[in-house]
Amino acid sequence: MAKSRPSRPATSPARSASPAGGADRLDLLQTFVRIVETGGLSSAAASLGTTQPTVSRRLQELERQLGCRLVHRSTHGIRLGDEGERCYRRALELLAGWSEFEAELRGAGAEPAGLLRVVVPHAFGQRLLIGPLADFLRSHPKVTVEWLLRDNAPDFVAEGVDCAIHVGEVHDAAVVAVRLAEVPRIVVAAPSVTEGRALPSRPRELAGLPWLAIKTYYHREITLRRRRGDETCRVALRPRLVTDNLYALREAALQGLGVAVVSRWLVAEDLASGALRQLTPEWEAAPLPVHIAYPYAKMYPPALRAFVDAMRRLLPAALGETVLPPRASKQSGNGVNRA
Repeated sequence: MAKSRPSRPATSPARSASPAGGADRLDLLQTFVRIVETGGLSSAAASLGTTQPTVSRRLQELERQLGCRLVHRSTHGIRLGDEGERCYRRALELLAGWSEFEAELRGAGAEPAGLLRVVVPHAFGQRLLIGPLADFLRSHPKVTVEWLLRDNAPDFVAEGVDCAIHVGEVHDAAVVAVRLAEVPRIVVAAPSVTEGRALPSRPRELAGLPWLAIKTYYHREITLRRRRGDETCRVALRPRLVTDNLYALREAALQGLGVAVVSRWLVAEDLASGALRQLTPEWEAAPLPVHIAYPYAKMYPPALRAFVDAMRRLLPAALGETVLPPRASKQSGNGVNRA
């Protein structure tokens, strides 16, 4: 006797039907993304090859399912509220994830090959990521990488960039961003800076010391957080030197020019040798998230998928104990990055 097969739902959660003309949830999200990208319901309908009433019904159904207003319409066009902005970012991520899933299934056996153009911040790209990059290239001999060091966000399409490593928050909703890790930032100084006085243990004791600043992240003030608990303290400062480069900041600190807030991985050897000391060890600046970002597409080449997977695995290992557990990215984007 043949075994009976378990019943299954007629539709999957991702593809469950809705009253909006039979559209499923992915169709609703795709329609919403087209409305935002084209700037209106009529133009979205034209790009989708459907009618404006259908697009309107899909938008209304999505808003009904989510329980919030996503698009505000007026004679001047459409405007997204806070909920609409969040939905747009999340929709791009979900659609990209679904497309990547489909591509993985269709090309699961395809060997990664070809050229990858990767943009990386100077500090990360010159030092921290060379080891993971070497491991990736050894594992995928048919892949060639163009390793581009810069501290500004690329134009992915115009420059032909496949992906970019970003340090800091992300804001551009037109790309997918996968959070890889978080890098703690600590307060350091050369021994000469605190010579003749007790080593500072609380933020208020830092105010009278000379300071160095990196304008990408702090300039006139810095907020420190207690490692255990939610207490914060804002420290006003008048820096003697302001730079936009982490290596210059580290070198100035080593020269004894002042106190600096830096990524822990950058000064690990200096702390071990005693060339720098950590001040206020129970207080640190907010950690910086690290993302890998790439433009939304319906299909991703095996080489890009392999590189993203490798960075997910290898970057935290390269950071070692200096990295905090990564959190799921709540948004997609490509903000300015200086590791």
